[in-house]
Amino acid sequence: MSYFIESGYVSLNKYGEELCGDRVESIYHDGTMTLVLADGLGSGVKANILSTLTSKIIGTMMASGMSIEDCVDTIIATLPVCAVRQVAYSTFTILQINQNGDAYMVQFDNPLCVMIRDGKAYDYPVEVNIVDGKQIFETRMKVELDDSFVMFSDGVPHAGIGITMSLGWQQENVRRFLEENYDRNDSATTTAAKLADAAKALYMERMGDDTTVAVMRVRNRSVVSIMLGPPSDPADDVPVIERFLAQEGKKIVSGGTTSKIVSRYLGTSVTTCIDYIDPKIPPAGFMKGVDLVTEGVLTLGRVMEISQEIVNSSNTDTGWLKGRDAASQIARLLFEEATDVNFFVGRAMNPAHQNPNLPLDLSIKLKIVEILSKNLETLGKRVKVEYH
Repeated sequence: MSYFIESGYVSLNKYGEELCGDRVESIYHDGTMTLVLADGLGSGVKANILSTLTSKIIGTMMASGMSIEDCVDTIIATLPVCAVRQVAYSTFTILQINQNGDAYMVQFDNPLCVMIRDGKAYDYPVEVNIVDGKQIFETRMKVELDDSFVMFSDGVPHAGIGITMSLGWQQENVRRFLEENYDRNDSATTTAAKLADAAKALYMERMGDDTTVAVMRVRNRSVVSIMLGPPSDPADDVPVIERFLAQEGKKIVSGGTTSKIVSRYLGTSVTTCIDYIDPKIPPAGFMKGVDLVTEGVLTLGRVMEISQEIVNSSNTDTGWLKGRDAASQIARLLFEEATDVNFFVGRAMNPAHQNPNLPLDLSIKLKIVEILSKNLETLGKRVKVEYH
């Protein structure tokens, strides 16, 4: 079994600070995903520098196969010593999962990771070791499909301390929240956003500490392909459509002209939904042989806006997941369901877009595809773009 390892995170700054003292670094190398969550001492600029150095150094070293002992020795030798605490490095959690399902986790002074299996918190094996005089928790195990590892800085269990809760949220309540709000369809980023949003509510929007949630989730591959715009040469219509339809997984057709040439090839028709769920977004359509048909640039422009919110590491709003309009449907397919996304982008000029009163043209469509591709890759999706 070859797994797809998905990761995502949300990071909220301590109230009044411009920089976050937590840092998340993820590196994919040779079939293995390594994620590091580092929490620098204190807050602000100093903590940000400490956590950034820690996560970068550990992530790079671990991804290249070096031992945790070597990583800790390097951190101690590299980072400056705190004059007050006489400690040289930030706390950290490291998780590595390879495509064969072998997981290795190291935790040092961060709140313990909560692992969710089958919707319940799972007691994973932990071995306590001493490295350079420091207590390290190590875990080696085999993962299963849909396992989620939820890692967080101490801003989460401390949430609401002295504000809405006398002793803070505490670890057992965090576990309970993750169980009660479990949805096997949630992406890693959505799981992180939900937990961070709950912590933010307990702080009453004024974060008492840097608060970061990072999630790694074990998934099967899920391919989504989207065709937007006909090829510049009409002779390429059929070959491109055939290649598009031959892709595994779900398929989206975007744009009026595109849907016409695809429906003509399939010998079917497009039925437009009459419900204007969002007056700003043209309604979706239905065509036998594909999963979703939508209008073109206006709808994709909204998908691009949603994607900018999704990749914003301080965004905890998951309201777009409930949207029923065409743009929200595309966003869910691309950013929640897909692990691999294929874009089939036609370069034909749409005569309707040459009207000077309509600020829509080919360059806008190409820019939207560029931004969507970048944002998908930011979330670890594998993206392919074909221009025709």
